Amino acid sequence: MSKIIELDHPLIKHKLTIIRDKNTGPKEFRELVTEISTLMAYEVTRNMPLEEVEIETPMGRTKAHVISGKKVGLIPILRAGLGMVDGMLNLIPAAKVGHIGLYRDPETLKPVEYYCKLPEDIQERELIVLDPMLATGGSAIAAIDVLKARGVKGIKLVNLIAAPEGIKAMQETHPDVDIYVAAIDEKLNDHAYIVPGLGDAGDRLFGTK
Repeated sequence: MSKIIELDHPLIKHKLTIIRDKNTGPKEFRELVTEISTLMAYEVTRNMPLEEVEIETPMGRTKAHVISGKKVGLIPILRAGLGMVDGMLNLIPAAKVGHIGLYRDPETLKPVEYYCKLPEDIQERELIVLDPMLATGGSAIAAIDVLKARGVKGIKLVNLIAAPEGIKAMQETHPDVDIYVAAIDEKLNDHAYIVPGLGDAGDRLFGTK
């Protein structure tokens, strides 16, 4: 079963409180989502494999460590996932970025794919799927289905806020994908929005309704 890693750093909690506030405007919202994503990237990359190398400092030769293993790919789920990309790239600037476009059908509440553009070497990368909200889990499950259909094996999911229903659905469908969240909220309402949540993350990022 996949692990649920809830990141409880004080800075994450503080910034998350501000973006939950309905009076926080798009500019500040975008900036804070970037900052939270950078803080989360620190934890998401904690278990990256290292290898020992020998280097020469101004004072002499020494052994040190560098990142080894597979390279990283960031996969934001459009459109709200775009808000998390720059924050992740702050710490992983060499990562390639793919995009998967999904929207939720207002009648069925099921995800519908409308766009997919991925790096050519996607199978060789450890992927981090980005989406601010894990509500029903439908979009995240569909996005990971797309990636696995292309032969990807190492995948992590990163969300700002998750509902218990979405976590359960993800664990049942993709038990090999660990989930990193900044907060686990109470529930979904009748319209499949997270409560208390922060509203529609895409609308708040881009100032739309």
